[in-house]
Amino acid sequence: MAVTAKQVKELRDRTGVGMMDAKKALVAVEGDMDKAVDYLRENGLAKADKKADRIAAEGLTKVVVDGNDAAIVEVNSETDFVAKNDKFIEVLNKVAENILANKPADLDAALSIDVDGESLADYLREATSVIGEKISLRRFETVTKSDDQSFGTYVHQGGRISVLTLVEGSDQSVAEQVAMHVGGMKPRFLNEEDVPADVREHEKEVLTEQALKEGKPANIVEKMIEGRLKKFFAEICLVDQKFLLDDSQTVSEFAAAHDSKVLSFVRYEVGEGMQKREENFADEVASQMGK
Repeated sequence: MAVTAKQVKELRDRTGVGMMDAKKALVAVEGDMDKAVDYLRENGLAKADKKADRIAAEGLTKVVVDGNDAAIVEVNSETDFVAKNDKFIEVLNKVAENILANKPADLDAALSIDVDGESLADYLREATSVIGEKISLRRFETVTKSDDQSFGTYVHQGGRISVLTLVEGSDQSVAEQVAMHVGGMKPRFLNEEDVPADVREHEKEVLTEQALKEGKPANIVEKMIEGRLKKFFAEICLVDQKFLLDDSQTVSEFAAAHDSKVLSFVRYEVGEGMQKREENFADEVASQMGK
């Protein structure tokens, strides 16, 4: 049957697919728009599934705040080039907004969120098909504050790094400055109490071995270890780090000087801890051209 240009445009607007794919789908289902959407979803999902084992270690992070609620997310793509694409940014925004609105308990719950009549998992599979690279939600966290607390946010390099801080006190500028500090100084934990026992014990073993190799008497090694552990904690714990904007004070001292206290932070950097693709751009182009 004949398919009109208006129908093709409507289907493209609804699905984001190319003109020829839209026309092919409409012809296959004799012009039925809803069936054409299903046809593209079915074929699109099949294409997306073939990309499921691809490495997606690029992408962007994002922080969204709405009143007393906030969310931070990381959505991955396979290449940095795609992460700058308007369609990918649209997906990132949609994911962040739905995470914030629904506050899922974990990743499985997040992927089950209803997004315009389909699950978030299906939405991401369709995005994978349309964009042509594996698109995935890697992680997220939601935070709720009280009226006497403040959120701080910081975004670096357009979303390569995002930070969300929660501070006791109504001075938002304090929370924002702490967020900037977190972005630059990469603390691993909030305070010494938050350092896991295995991390603590591992560092103690390393420091003990160092002290013994230095030939220090056994009776003073323990005191040396105690002092060096304090220094270690000051390097990895946010509240004990020297404040980035004024190293004459620690972060906790900076907050206290403004009648505030740092309660929590989340710092996401795209792809940290993930395997990276080793394929270069020239190889990618050649592979897509069939060379």
